[in-house]
Amino acid sequence: MKLPPHIYLDERNIPYEMRSFSPDTEKGAANVAHVLGFTERQAVKTLIFQVVDTGECVLVMLGGDQNGISGNLKKAIGSRNIKMADPELVKDTTGYIIGSIPAFGWQSEGFRTFLEASLLNEPILGTGAGQWGEEIMITPEDLIRASNAIVVNLTER
Repeated sequence: MKLPPHIYLDERNIPYEMRSFSPDTEKGAANVAHVLGFTERQAVKTLIFQVVDTGECVLVMLGGDQNGISGNLKKAIGSRNIKMADPELVKDTTGYIIGSIPAFGWQSEGFRTFLEASLLNEPILGTGAGQWGEEIMITPEDLIRASNAIVVNLTER
């Protein structure tokens, strides 16, 4: 079954592998990594942040075992006034519910996407395909191409 993110990648000739897991799997990057047999670092979390002053939303991608450093994130985004977007805003912005937001295919022109720089050291990354139970395995370079991500250090002081 091809989902919109698969079609997006196909149309751009960006290679990937479709992987499936039980939709009964408990939510979370660590659980997806475990059932699909890759490291938690390789399970990409797709987080939507909102710049409070302007209303802009941005996508931030981190490894499943990583936490962004607030100061690094604020510097990358260019605002001190940011917060995690609430679930309704995430759905309105991406078209997806929290838990399996694809890293690409839904962003409008000019939408900013950030990828944690250390993820470039991984041979392959997993990102949600927009439906819980479906994962896309993709190289970091192809993920950058697909998402137009800005690579930045978000996790090291």
